[in-house]
Amino acid sequence: MDLVLALPASALLAFVVLRRRREQTSWRPRRGRDNELVCAQLEAEAEMETHDTDDMLDAIGGYRRRQGRRDVGEELADDLMRGTWEE
Repeated sequence: MDLVLALPASALLAFVVLRRRREQTSWRPRRGRDNELVCAQLEAEAEMETHDTDDMLDAIGGYRRRQGRRDVGEELADDLMRGTWEE
């Protein structure tokens, strides 16, 4: 019975210790040149995210066309014109 309680308790303790250690040793940007590097990395991530979003929307449009459905924009425009668009 003690083993049943000891295993989850030790796993929880190990998780807490590892998380604390990671927080203490986490990298923080410094001033100057490091900030420029961080800004460049953030800009690159934002550009990748934009491309990922565009690719996702293109894939959704392709899927809808293969299903014989109209594009989302066309459906939304029709709903807006009919007045069925909920505000």
